[in-house]
Amino acid sequence: MQRGLDALARMLAEGNFSFPHQQMGLEMELSLVDEGMNPSMSNAEVLEKIDDPSYTTELGQHNLELNVRPRALAGQGALELEDELRASLSNADSKAQDIGAKLVMIGTLPTLRSSHFDPRWLSHPARYGLLNQQICAARGEEILLHMSGTPLGDQEQERLRSHAESILPSSACTSAQLHLQVAPEDFAAHWNAAQCLAGVQVAVGANSPFLLGKALWQETRVPLFQQATDSRPEELKNQGVRPRVWFGDRWITSIFDLFEENVRYFPSLMPEPEEEDPVAALNSGRAPTLSELRLHNGTIWRWNRPVYDLVDGVPHLRVENRVLPAGPTVSDMLANAAFFYGAQRALAEQDRPLWTQMSFAAAEENFYSGARYGMNARLYWPGMGWVPADELVLRKLLPMAHEGLEACGVSAVARQHHLGVLEQRCKARQTGADWQRETVMRLQRSRDRQPALVEMLRRYIELGDSGEPAHTWPVE
Repeated sequence: MQRGLDALARMLAEGNFSFPHQQMGLEMELSLVDEGMNPSMSNAEVLEKIDDPSYTTELGQHNLELNVRPRALAGQGALELEDELRASLSNADSKAQDIGAKLVMIGTLPTLRSSHFDPRWLSHPARYGLLNQQICAARGEEILLHMSGTPLGDQEQERLRSHAESILPSSACTSAQLHLQVAPEDFAAHWNAAQCLAGVQVAVGANSPFLLGKALWQETRVPLFQQATDSRPEELKNQGVRPRVWFGDRWITSIFDLFEENVRYFPSLMPEPEEEDPVAALNSGRAPTLSELRLHNGTIWRWNRPVYDLVDGVPHLRVENRVLPAGPTVSDMLANAAFFYGAQRALAEQDRPLWTQMSFAAAEENFYSGARYGMNARLYWPGMGWVPADELVLRKLLPMAHEGLEACGVSAVARQHHLGVLEQRCKARQTGADWQRETVMRLQRSRDRQPALVEMLRRYIELGDSGEPAHTWPVE
């Protein structure tokens, strides 16, 4: 990996990267449920039915992942992507129904139980078993899930304390991951901007309020993912060793900072020595694969991850934004994506960068506050102080997102369409998480929590299938 770092440093100095135009990409993780709204451990059979290389396995047997073909951000691309996604998901869902399963786009599946975290429910590819083995071996003890929620209505605060013998609790976390290809010299500005936005993104996009029957954070995915993949025993936690799911601890000046931190702070989980000498490859005029460095990077789950990749032997760099949950609808996810791409571009091009006016600790505090409280979070923003998340978006960041998308060449129609969804969501103050919590609270007037979660999920799927964004969904 040190040889890989040496090669990366040289490539950055020599400018050996492709950047013909700004491209966006999307990965979407999905859950499978059966007719009773319980997890359907059937991803192998469903993938065989779908028969599309865009769909692949994820950690748990009730998970799938959809990898969307990269495309130019400019023009009508986002509108075309919406139509393409709807058609693809509709087709995949019909194939899943052939074997009694149903696709769900949701941040945490509310009907999961502790029994679904048994190691036998790991997906079949060997890499999942190896990852589980390595994390559990490094930890040397059971995984502990412990978190406190925000009260549901006038009820008492709920607390979760549960143990697991595998990393499968992270299979409860299904996300929408946004990719943005950037020029090497611009990477630091885009990554820093993404870190500034993370708390806002999660606050106005929350969709993960329930886990193991408990009402917890608005975006419970955040603490759950950090705890479920934590390879540190208590002793190392107490010593301040960094977790593998990590927000970071400083602004950066180059993508090299992040890869260098990876090597310095984190032991390798899945060492696979590469045959290629990265420096020798460079000397021979070839771009190195940096396979060890990339594999290691894939086992450090930063909320904004650096990516080095090759297409037809030509290297490029990407920011991978991992903050957002899946769902509730394609419309909601593309509104979230448009906001991210636009606001990030605007922030990255400011004459006086926001991160020179804001401490990194404030950005991290925003992130955890946004995840815990959603629309009710108060976030810090330079020049505005502490402000409600929805107000920050409507007054400050939505106009910036329009400007940023326009600078990216996105059509006025696409900008208005996608950012309009986010604007109306903030005005209605109803995220997917808000709808789920309010619906369960009303259903509990006549039934217990678990039947209420089942009925809520049934309604969630029906409303999601309509395609209408979640801020329009009625609470009955």
